[in-house]
Amino acid sequence: MDKKLKNYMVFTKEGKRFIPLFVSEINGRFIVAAYQGSFSKYDILIKYRQKVKGKWSHIRTPKHIHWAVDILIKMYEDPKKTKEFLNFLLSIWDSTKPIKSEKQRKTALNPKNLLEMNHAQIEKYKKLGEKGEYSIKFLILLAKLLMLQEKTNLETAYMFKSLLKTLQIGEDIFKIVSIATHNRR
Repeated sequence: MDKKLKNYMVFTKEGKRFIPLFVSEINGRFIVAAYQGSFSKYDILIKYRQKVKGKWSHIRTPKHIHWAVDILIKMYEDPKKTKEFLNFLLSIWDSTKPIKSEKQRKTALNPKNLLEMNHAQIEKYKKLGEKGEYSIKFLILLAKLLMLQEKTNLETAYMFKSLLKTLQIGEDIFKIVSIATHNRR
């Protein structure tokens, strides 16, 4: 892990210092980090910075609603490709296992497991990433981390999967927003 990048993503909240377990820069526009969370022993907390007008934002917490809005924009531009992309993410959901040990967490947060295994999909959906705010690489990484987080804290959880399915079948905006804004943190 790049030490300078890691140090850039350290933050303090309520007197507690958070040091990333994982950090990665995506397309020169995003820096994503995972930290020890507070819900369970292997919980992960996800944060990111986004480059806006040449400057890095403050450290932010990703929200499902931001993710969903971006997918809706992509869906408007290219419904067929976006539904294929959502199918791909649903397949990741089905294969994602909760983290139950330090060894599993190290494996799950290994950059090769999070990023490098999806080159074909990143290329396949690259044009789709030109629509909306987020690149495909960022969306895949964020989706994987959100899935790990949700399943680690409650193995039978299904909120993120519900959001993916709701987007995929084109439910009305009220239902999509309702699922995406279910506040957990």
